[in-house]
Amino acid sequence: MALTRRQQWRIDKVQSEKIARSNKASIKAESNVDNNEAGHKGIVITRYGQRQLVELKSGEIFQAVSRQNIGFSVAGDQVLLQTTKEGEGIVTAIFPRKTELKRQERLIAANIDQLWLIVAIEPHYQFELIDRYLVIAEDSNLSINIVVNKIELSKNSEQLESDFSNYQELGYDVHFLSVKNETNLKEFKTKLVNKSHIFLGQSGVGKSSLVNSLIPDLELRVNEISSKSKLGKHTTTNTTLYHIPSGGDLIDSPGIREFQLDNLSEKQIVNGFREFKSLAGECRFRNCHHINEPGCVVKEAVELGEIHPNRYESYLNILP
Repeated sequence: MALTRRQQWRIDKVQSEKIARSNKASIKAESNVDNNEAGHKGIVITRYGQRQLVELKSGEIFQAVSRQNIGFSVAGDQVLLQTTKEGEGIVTAIFPRKTELKRQERLIAANIDQLWLIVAIEPHYQFELIDRYLVIAEDSNLSINIVVNKIELSKNSEQLESDFSNYQELGYDVHFLSVKNETNLKEFKTKLVNKSHIFLGQSGVGKSSLVNSLIPDLELRVNEISSKSKLGKHTTTNTTLYHIPSGGDLIDSPGIREFQLDNLSEKQIVNGFREFKSLAGECRFRNCHHINEPGCVVKEAVELGEIHPNRYESYLNILP
């Protein structure tokens, strides 16, 4: 639905007010910068409004604003920080990002090495939902693997492994865990070392339990960040980066834990299926939709068993 002229005016007004507040805070911080220091490289661990918390390699955390016109920083960003005489900071530069995770064109987090899709025996995993997440990751050029949680509830381990063998054949790493019984948890932790991760998945699959098992002192971390931000527990609703004691970082983002497909084009959806991508250009017609067109090699691959029927059914259901 198109916005009315008054609605657009209100949006523009709010945006301009936010920019003005940000510029005002930046100017104030600039006047207090300690000009005797060269600056420190740090990582943004959370952002709230016009302010952010930046952690230095020493572990020291500074509340900071950004210098005008350097862009918008998010959790995971590597930045250059100068401290002020009041013990706060100002971000003077954002280093180039390796990766970006967006939702509806809004930047959520940066420099993510690995997405993990968490599914479970209960609520029972659904292939179409799994494929939707994989398409999003492929479209964003982000590496994604799968965790199957609550395997203690499985009554047929052979069927479970068979269900995910197709994903493994496609190159997705699949881990079968029981957070409750700590089954395969130690091995999974080794996969997280020296990388930055985000967990995705629908409600009830055990994401929170997994996070708590990886970061036992999470509540203390939340309290520390809340204290530094001076906003109380309000920051728990923000995208936040936490260090995993056994190695690696976890970016927890309430806004994307259960995100669905954005408005992707048919081409983006096709490219989101790894086994389709290499075949799509070989169809008889350039604009083949891979549904019922003659000479469709994707459809032929399905009939020959080279593409799993569950994946093809997901494709048909995901198409706009």
